[in-house]
Amino acid sequence: MSTYEDRLKALREELARRRLDGFVVPLTDEHMSEYVGAYAQRLAWLTGFQGSAGSAVVLPAEAAIFVDGRYTLQVREQVDGAHWSYQSVPQTSIAQWLREHAGADARIGYDPWLHTRGWVAAARAALAAKGAELVAVETNPVDAIWPDQPRPSDARLLVQPDALAGKPSSIKRQEIADWLDAHGADVAVLSALDSIAWALNIRGADVDRTPVALAYALVHADATADLFVAPDKLDDEVRQHLGNAVRIHDRAAFQPALGQLSGKCVVADPERAVAAIFEALDAAGATIFEARDPAVLSKAVKNETEIAGHRAAQARDGAALTRFLHWLSIEAPKGGLTELSAAAKLLAFREENGLLRDLSFDTISAAGPNAAIPHYRVSAQSDRRIEIDSIYLVDSGGQYQDGTTDVTRTIIVGTPTAEMKDRFTRVLKGHIALARALFPEGTRGSQLDTLARQYLWAAGLDYAHGTGHGVGAFLSVHEGPQRIAPVGSGYAGGDEPLRAGMILSNEPGYYKSGDYGIRIENLVLVEPRDVAGAEKRVFGFETLTFAPIDRNLIDVTLLDSGERAWVDAYHAKVADLIGPLVPLDVRDWLEGACRPLEGA
Repeated sequence: MSTYEDRLKALREELARRRLDGFVVPLTDEHMSEYVGAYAQRLAWLTGFQGSAGSAVVLPAEAAIFVDGRYTLQVREQVDGAHWSYQSVPQTSIAQWLREHAGADARIGYDPWLHTRGWVAAARAALAAKGAELVAVETNPVDAIWPDQPRPSDARLLVQPDALAGKPSSIKRQEIADWLDAHGADVAVLSALDSIAWALNIRGADVDRTPVALAYALVHADATADLFVAPDKLDDEVRQHLGNAVRIHDRAAFQPALGQLSGKCVVADPERAVAAIFEALDAAGATIFEARDPAVLSKAVKNETEIAGHRAAQARDGAALTRFLHWLSIEAPKGGLTELSAAAKLLAFREENGLLRDLSFDTISAAGPNAAIPHYRVSAQSDRRIEIDSIYLVDSGGQYQDGTTDVTRTIIVGTPTAEMKDRFTRVLKGHIALARALFPEGTRGSQLDTLARQYLWAAGLDYAHGTGHGVGAFLSVHEGPQRIAPVGSGYAGGDEPLRAGMILSNEPGYYKSGDYGIRIENLVLVEPRDVAGAEKRVFGFETLTFAPIDRNLIDVTLLDSGERAWVDAYHAKVADLIGPLVPLDVRDWLEGACRPLEGA
């Protein structure tokens, strides 16, 4: 198993032993998570792909890996094209590919704990057209050939105190119970890890970069709940916090518990609950009510306590990033920095405040052509020196108990080319257009996406990722249901109406393959706005992230007066908010970095 070729060969042999003609390997876990524990990194172990979204299909004579536009370059660098064909999503799908490549009468395996029921139906229909069959496996064949597969984490649960959550778990459970009553349902299945963490005001450390615990929950119409989690993960403080209204069971008891819901009306989320959950409910004779997990929207709309915590976390994190940018301005021109050394220094600045619980994702520390890979992940093998007259892009964030941060800055080390300044300024103009947007209640993120792309489009340019994603409160850095993304882009959530209290990212970019990449990202809060004469409620965005934007990459002649005023006002607030939080030498540098553009 020393090479990925060996692993692919071993999987094919295992499939042959099971009389399967193929198998689908998604990058997710039993909770349909985006970020998964080490034990669930089957796609990475099998193929070498290190991105956070993708799937693979293995057939006897061919294999394919499926990724979206964020990973077009990355997948080619990490996955051997001699053994895997590269497939682009949403231009194609696993179901379409199987319809074209699976043999007649083929038996294609899938793990029902790693796919939604909708995916299963689509794949089954596609295979049926060929006379082929989709077969559920009882145990995952990748696990059978993975000799040193990590065990699921045994980290303890943590209490998220009401003072930071802003609402006790008892009230959250009662709100879910009221929702169930209004819909004539008896119980809701919560299988998304962040929904469970939010509803019960608990956190965990079972998934790198996301403070959640491996668990399932059933919330009942009487506001009680059953929590299915490894019992040794709970200490007395957590048990006392959960109280008598939350019954504790071993995580392994979840599937049998579903079998006891005969005659009950059970809410299950078709996007977040895996096919195996639906199959268990069907077998039990439960009435299934397909609806979105009732915690999802409530979790996305932050309360005043969570918003205050976010602001505090953003200021703290902005101070750490500003110190890093100051340090970078001194050290990078010397020519000795690499992507890894820069990322390590940024982490050290974040750790100095003593409140960092984890990063919110692996830092994207990308120099030169690596910055053209939107979700680049630096390693010892790819580590690149930060060179003079090149762009360095750093996308990073922290997990603090009062908030989750995510921010990207693009820095020129040395002198930019005219093209770099043009592209950076077009990205900045799009960022400003979105930050300044006013929109009526009911507006979807997909309707706003064009605002951020318009100046790139005018030059025949674009970027292959969404413009904004939701962000949790000491939870997932990628949180639904809201998103700012084009319709039909393959990113779920773009059709969700934006509501006051939602937090999203604002992150347009531009990527020139083999040369450089640009992204400017701040987090923003949806808030009501007073507009004279408005006939509907109007919303806008409050910017939450504060750190200087590199003035050396701005072509001021491309900005109109309103855009220049926005940059100057933003930088004035950065200086006011961050200045008192950094040492005097950094404060002096910050004043220069934030001086008005007119003084350039």
